[in-house]
Amino acid sequence: MSPPCRVRVSGGFVLLAAWFALANGWEPLATVLGAAAVHELGHWAVLRGLGAEVTGFRLSALGAVLETDSRKLSYGGELAAVLAGPAANLLAALALTAGGCWSAAGANLVLCVFNLLPIRPLDGGRALYLMTSWLAGPGAGEAAVRWAGTLTAAALAAAMGCVIWKTGGSLWLLPALWASLQWGAAPWLSGAGA
Repeated sequence: MSPPCRVRVSGGFVLLAAWFALANGWEPLATVLGAAAVHELGHWAVLRGLGAEVTGFRLSALGAVLETDSRKLSYGGELAAVLAGPAANLLAALALTAGGCWSAAGANLVLCVFNLLPIRPLDGGRALYLMTSWLAGPGAGEAAVRWAGTLTAAALAAAMGCVIWKTGGSLWLLPALWASLQWGAAPWLSGAGA
């Protein structure tokens, strides 16, 4: 018998969800949480289909993480599990668009595209690492993710800087600018691995 799946919800997630609901209402919060649930169910379905055991689920202000022992999966299997979340969001967006549910379709599409950015800890960063490692070894995978993460973070920082400049200097974007630089460049600068 497999051990139960541990579920952990951080106080940061609760505060962020409450703030989002107060600022936007409960319906938009439900839409965003629904898109996130579709995403995680995509990962979970492929992991279960490959025989991997999900041992935990963490929900924080930075997102959700399914905890599993991926050492039992091949590069191809883990890659399929990583890409299943964005694929589930894309399929949901298409189905919701056909049904005329524009805001839910948009939430799923945004979550799909955002998660495919080649930055750790997003799915795109993990997928890039797995594909490159599969083809050229873990060292090449690590280098590819560092370069892609740094370049993507620099591009996002430039775009945010441009928005700050064009909108008269919205200081609310400064924490996002700092976070994008930390997310993309910190592994590169420190030399730390995944």
